Amino acid sequence: MNHRHLLPNEIDLLVDGEVGFGVAPLQAHVRECDECRRELDDARRIATMLEELPRFAPSYGLADRVMAQVPVFVPWHVAARDAVAAWVPTYRPLRVIALAGGSAMAAILTMAALWIATRADILTFASAAAGDQVRAVVATGTRDVIGALLGPQVFVAMAQTGMTGLAVTGAGFVLAAGFALLGLRSLAAAGRNRS
Repeated sequence: MNHRHLLPNEIDLLVDGEVGFGVAPLQAHVRECDECRRELDDARRIATMLEELPRFAPSYGLADRVMAQVPVFVPWHVAARDAVAAWVPTYRPLRVIALAGGSAMAAILTMAALWIATRADILTFASAAAGDQVRAVVATGTRDVIGALLGPQVFVAMAQTGMTGLAVTGAGFVLAAGFALLGLRSLAAAGRNRS
């Protein structure tokens, strides 16, 4: 008699009714070993119950609902191709007209860009105007943020002292924030030590 009991995969071979070179010793062991025979009977009962279970089919839209929740990576070139394909008509004469219109628009935009690029005075004027606008927006935003954080009196004092006042105020603000952070950390540490 073999002194080891059957492994789960060996019991599965017997339940499935496999035949072959290694099955005969397993069958002989089951005839001699009560514990393995009980394991085999239990496995056969479970297999029979599983076979008797009703077969369920998923609902009609299950695959669509599952795939809607799966993030799918689309490479940029595929996304660009699909975006262009959505705008291209499927009817051949309309496709030719769309191609001609797109080519004409590209030619006009290229000519306009070349004309603007050759006119340095227009570029200088446009960039200066844009720079002035950006500076004005940044200055207004900075004044509003400083006024909201520190109050309008601090902004008036900073305007009178210039960049030095701005640097001193900024350094003071950073130091105050640092000391506040250190104080909060020490309070949190003290609270943890008490508990």
